[in-house]
Amino acid sequence: MTQTIGLLLFPGVEELDAVGPWEVLAFWTRSYPDDGYTVFTFSPYGGPVKCAKGLTIEAEYSFETAPRRDVLIFPGGMGTRPMLTDEAMLAWTRAQRETTPLITSVCTGSLVLAAAGLLSGRSATTHWKSLDRLAELDPTIDVRTEERFVDDGDIITSAGVSAGIDMALHLVRRLAGADRAKEVRRLIQYDPMPPV
Repeated sequence: MTQTIGLLLFPGVEELDAVGPWEVLAFWTRSYPDDGYTVFTFSPYGGPVKCAKGLTIEAEYSFETAPRRDVLIFPGGMGTRPMLTDEAMLAWTRAQRETTPLITSVCTGSLVLAAAGLLSGRSATTHWKSLDRLAELDPTIDVRTEERFVDDGDIITSAGVSAGIDMALHLVRRLAGADRAKEVRRLIQYDPMPPV
């Protein structure tokens, strides 16, 4: 049976938080279908979602129509801020713990996981500008300030924006092995060499 990876979209999602992991995971699942995974996008209501910098992305499914997920990718962006006090969204996030074996976040997506109580007593990280906020939301979190991503078993969190690509490659390594992750990294030509 094919395993499913659901990438959550929402108004104000940071573009690269979503599209970076999507590139890694979609390339992997489409190039190596025998690995047994597929990836899809979904949002609360489905349809077009306007991202933080103005890009609009079409979500394939809504909460109601989305397939069950083996893995959830929860990106960050300014759109996460209202979620921190949105009881309906926090309840939905908590419910994912019951049905989704592996939950991951990029950037400030981890703030929502923290507000929902999913990171209590765990190690986690987020965008460097939000590390203090993560600690405030739940003082029991072991906030990792220097790590690009933190794998705490059934929850993986990553730092800001581009760190989501690293997290996604780590996810491929976990699910399909290091050799497959290396192939994907090379084929998408992910070789960061910042000019500044």
